[in-house]
Amino acid sequence: TVCSKSFSRSSNLLQHQRVHATKKSYDCVECGKSFSRNSALSQHREVHRGERMFQCTDCGDHFTRSSSLTLHQKTH
Repeated sequence: TVCSKSFSRSSNLLQHQRVHATKKSYDCVECGKSFSRNSALSQHREVHRGERMFQCTDCGDHFTRSSSLTLHQKTH
């Protein structure tokens, strides 16, 4: 096995296996993490910039991605 992740559905496992099979030629110069798409690298760079533009209206926490805020809001 390449990693220790497990999945309840074989379709999810197959989808995840593509992560390991895809060539990752876009590297973050700050942390060395690699990405298969330039757009994913660009999105990742926001983590290092510390830009947290998305704010939770319930508790005031800030997030770098709208998707992270959406997941967080489900906890309220």
